[in-house]
Amino acid sequence: MNSVSKDSIQPDSAIQKTLEKVVLETFSAKAYHEVNMRDISSKSGISLGTLYKYYKSKEELLFYFVDKELSKLSERLIDHLQGIEEIKEKLRKVFWVALDFYERNSELGKIVFITIPEKTWMLDKTYRQKKLTDIWIGVLREGQENGYLNPNIRAGLVLDLFWGLIMRSFRMWVYREKKEGLASQSNILFDIIWNGISNPER
Repeated sequence: MNSVSKDSIQPDSAIQKTLEKVVLETFSAKAYHEVNMRDISSKSGISLGTLYKYYKSKEELLFYFVDKELSKLSERLIDHLQGIEEIKEKLRKVFWVALDFYERNSELGKIVFITIPEKTWMLDKTYRQKKLTDIWIGVLREGQENGYLNPNIRAGLVLDLFWGLIMRSFRMWVYREKKEGLASQSNILFDIIWNGISNPER
């Protein structure tokens, strides 16, 4: 596990703000193996010694800021779900929020979906994204319990389907040079998923 402990000492807000900008810019623009701590030090103006004081490796540095940014997506989902009662519209909203979030934060999206080697991230505890996952699973299970979703499809499998589509959509959006809004396809894509996961007997 490479993650920075919540109990560890973190740099002051000014350093964090500088590092956040440099980390997102650098890792989204270059291949993962091409970035090292010396690059981050040079671009941020923060000494290598100071970087290693707080982060033991580039993995620890990167995953700290990825986790920090993804927490913002969790908060957005919670905010947008307020007041929505119908399960279909709840799921439509969380799907749209995720696409919109990555469209607005494309540097983070590139890092999460393109730059980071999956195997490397899976070894870090931030990979699980428990809070984010719990929000999705909670809505899916609510839908199954109330009979809106197919009870024979495991909630975790449906979640994999959603995230797989988000990841693929983002990658192709970048590949096509962002010629149209990523979130603009949300309703069409959601309806395709809904037809496959809704309860056929309801």
